[in-house]
Amino acid sequence: MRAENAPDPDLALVTRGLTKRFGEKEAVAGLDLDVPAGSFYGVVGPNGAGKTTALSMATGLLRPDHGRAWIHGVDMWADPLEAKSRVGVLADGVRTFDRLSGAQLITYSGLLHGLDAETVARRTEDLLRVMDLQEAGRKLVVDYSAGMTKKVSLAAAMIHAPELLVLDEPFEAVDPVSAANIRDILADYADRGGTVIVSSHVMDLVQRMCTHVAVIADGRLRAAGTVDEVRDGRDLEDRFVDLVGGRHTGEGLAWL
Repeated sequence: MRAENAPDPDLALVTRGLTKRFGEKEAVAGLDLDVPAGSFYGVVGPNGAGKTTALSMATGLLRPDHGRAWIHGVDMWADPLEAKSRVGVLADGVRTFDRLSGAQLITYSGLLHGLDAETVARRTEDLLRVMDLQEAGRKLVVDYSAGMTKKVSLAAAMIHAPELLVLDEPFEAVDPVSAANIRDILADYADRGGTVIVSSHVMDLVQRMCTHVAVIADGRLRAAGTVDEVRDGRDLEDRFVDLVGGRHTGEGLAWL
């Protein structure tokens, strides 16, 4: 249910004041983000910037200390079942049920989302085909390569046909062929009207793939907008370094 004060439902994801502390460490500090529907949105930042924490709070995996998040106008924490039905999540570092086969894992995800068995079976076959996992579908996920695991986890996130995909480091530890196949699948999804949010620290990949980008450092939003707006006529990587700082210049190892 969409509350009267909820954001425009044409915005795929909205966060206001998202905040999370771990002891003395403020991992995310009052994050405000607007992700337009139909965009391919990159979230970039250095290691430890708060990207994973922010996306976990926005998608219902981690309760914020303060702040709110909406998926197409539905409050993630006030109406989590409705909000989660609209989003598919590929979380980084979260263990999957790897003692299931690939087909079983995708099927399990579909049934959890309330799809009927016939629809789940049909979509599972479709997903195994487009992910090039038909032969591996009967094998246990524990025996999959990193690239295969990413692809089957992405399939499990997509089976309920969500309006939004939130993918945390989907290309990390993935071979070039699998990465190219995943990019093609995501581009086709976005072309059909879906919204993709992908976190990454590979600037070239974000610059080539994404329409929009947000730069996060020290748990704070440093810049957000279209890729062209954020890079401001420069290479995105150079702009990123300027925004987050920390580059060592004029220093070297005299003994090397």
